[in-house]
Amino acid sequence: MKRTIAIAAALLVILWLGATPALAQHGQSGNHPGGGPGGTGMPGGAGMGGGAGAAGSAHGSMGNAGGYGGGNHSAASSPTNVLSHNTKLDSTLTSKLQSQGLLPKGTDLKTACAGFKNLGQCIAAIHVSHNRNISFDCLKADMTGQAPAAGTSCPAGTGSKKLSLGSSIQALDPQANGKSEAKTAGKQADADIRDSEAESGSGT
Repeated sequence: MKRTIAIAAALLVILWLGATPALAQHGQSGNHPGGGPGGTGMPGGAGMGGGAGAAGSAHGSMGNAGGYGGGNHSAASSPTNVLSHNTKLDSTLTSKLQSQGLLPKGTDLKTACAGFKNLGQCIAAIHVSHNRNISFDCLKADMTGQAPAAGTSCPAGTGSKKLSLGSSIQALDPQANGKSEAKTAGKQADADIRDSEAESGSGT
């Protein structure tokens, strides 16, 4: 009888020792959704690093990718506000665009750029219109999500929703590389605004 009890006790000890590592492993990885490497316990493993990256991308669009105008005030304010409060920049930039054949004589830049997110975005659209021979009014409609101006001949659906410059280019000129054209126009807009601010003494 004593021998049977001793054997049973030994078996229990063996079973218990074998189960301990499995329990420990389960305790480390279970009940933590998204808690894998870099996940910090958040669903999908999107820890603080992922959130910061998304915020960084959104902030970057205020500069070049979707904003243009570099890091100056022109990139973050509406065109109407920038040009209304800085008449020297308005006249200098208007003159520069007209000298390049990008803006017809007598055009009010504030009116042309009304509705755009920022000045750089508008100037980039003006460059695209010239570079690709695309109607500026159609580009403006797509980028602002507003119906095209009366009498403007644009494809059906233009202005039905707000699009990025690259997507607007692609929609209006399927043969163009929207991303590349937007990047080129963005650099041209940056240069125009930067040079105009320097010439007018209104740079920040």
